[in-house]
Amino acid sequence: MDRRFDIAKPMQVGGQAVLEGVMMRAPGMVATAVRRADGQIVVRKEQHRSLADRYPAVKLPVMRGAVGLIEMVVIGMRTLNFSAEIAMQDAKADEERNGQAPKNGSSGSAPSSSKEGFKLGLTVALSLVIGVALFFATPLLIATAFFKVEQQPLYFNLIAGGIRVGLLLMYLFVISMFKDIQRLFQYHGAEHKAVFAFERGEGLDVAAAARQSRLHPRCGTSFLLVVMVVAILLFSVLDAIVMQWLGELTLFTRLLTHLPLIPLVGGISYEFIKASAKRSDTVIGKVVVAPGLWLQKITTKEPDETQLEVALVALRCALGEDYAIQSPVELLGSEQVSVN
Repeated sequence: MDRRFDIAKPMQVGGQAVLEGVMMRAPGMVATAVRRADGQIVVRKEQHRSLADRYPAVKLPVMRGAVGLIEMVVIGMRTLNFSAEIAMQDAKADEERNGQAPKNGSSGSAPSSSKEGFKLGLTVALSLVIGVALFFATPLLIATAFFKVEQQPLYFNLIAGGIRVGLLLMYLFVISMFKDIQRLFQYHGAEHKAVFAFERGEGLDVAAAARQSRLHPRCGTSFLLVVMVVAILLFSVLDAIVMQWLGELTLFTRLLTHLPLIPLVGGISYEFIKASAKRSDTVIGKVVVAPGLWLQKITTKEPDETQLEVALVALRCALGEDYAIQSPVELLGSEQVSVN
């Protein structure tokens, strides 16, 4: 059965980079492949049925994007935790080989699932709060404090949007200086190349993936940029409506009206990314997706063959038996496999 990319459903296959690995998501399955210190690739496969598959109402335009965004944050955090656990196991094994006592908290005892679930929920909540505070609340505060355009909805939101984009660029530029983040960005590039190889039907092997671009129009980096543009337009209209109702706008009013609509901004942005991805080969489409691709030059780096291999293993596992891994596979448990 041919399960290659369907241009009518451009969001069917995607993923993200994790610590020394890649997570890939396909219909019904999430697979995370991580390269261990000894060169072995460990994979965790999880069956996943999205809310959109369970509740038809969630498939409605805009709503599907808002709900899908929250789902991806949860999945992303869980897969990052898995890659971090592998890194900690390798560090512990290295300490034991060198005759060092394990550090506190690395005794190897498995925490309960309820405790892990609580920690994951707390991490997701904290990450969302920090993200909203930095990229949504802070620009409003700066624009209010230093610019006298509070009662001019379009100008105010253009300034706040410019500050928001500036903060994003500064954040990405700073973290890109770190060696560990640079490796993460290489795996990000590997993820894009593997997805492109699948979408174009060129084979899921290292040679085919290496020929692909590391810049993908449906990348989460591009999504963030679209979110910021959509926020300018939506919040300008919202501010104009609120101003007609209340007579004036304050920082408190904007926080009270803007923040609850962030999921709506995400949903609209999802629809825009989905539509533009279908037309990325047209002249207009290329112009529309270009800013996001430029930004990916920061958040992706050219991967080496070993990193491409990891991304391809994750993608094959996510796609299922039609794309089974050709190398030996040893079952480690109900959710994990080890690829030599």
